Amino acid sequence: MTEPATLLTKQGHACVRLYKEGRTLVIDPGGFTEPEAAHGADALLVTHEHPDHFDEGHLRAVLDTNPAAELWTLRAVADQLTAAYPGRVHTVGHGDRFEAAGFDVQVHGELHAVIHPDIPRVTNVGYLIDDSLFHPGDNLTVPGVPVETLLVPLQAPWNKFSEIVDYIREVAPRTVHDVHDGLLSDNAFPIYGRMLGPAGPGIGGAERRRLLPGESTTV
Repeated sequence: MTEPATLLTKQGHACVRLYKEGRTLVIDPGGFTEPEAAHGADALLVTHEHPDHFDEGHLRAVLDTNPAAELWTLRAVADQLTAAYPGRVHTVGHGDRFEAAGFDVQVHGELHAVIHPDIPRVTNVGYLIDDSLFHPGDNLTVPGVPVETLLVPLQAPWNKFSEIVDYIREVAPRTVHDVHDGLLSDNAFPIYGRMLGPAGPGIGGAERRRLLPGESTTV
């Protein structure tokens, strides 16, 4: 039986919406993301506690509006919301597998990438959705299983371009989409585009597609 197509919508910064069979899963609706990006979500995933990925107000708005909505995240985030939403906030870690809004989710990774040795590392997990799409959060985690669609953190205080290239090559996805781009000016995107390759086969043979916030594609 053919797996139903999933609609991927890019939102601001590191956030994406996934829609399949009438249900919506939203990943990382943080402080650089439009508040409406999480509206209507049936399930929410948060990779870590940094405010560009975790905005408590965005999550509470969804959980308050939809009593059936649930959140899966690591303990640092879950502890801030569990008391207010008993039974609806789930703590996860590396190796866990669960279903959220009809999506199969596997958890990979444990720590945020190193920003600087003087800055303590927080926990961070990545999510593999339906054995196909991987959102690593804030680390270049290699899940160690085949990935069809890789969401690549384009720019952050903790990464550099050569690491992005090596990461794409190691994961070897069929398709790459940019995320984590909220700190970049419009001048940056053509430069990254030239280095990563235009639409079509690029690094490691992956097809790179750049979606603007609000734009969608099927995966």
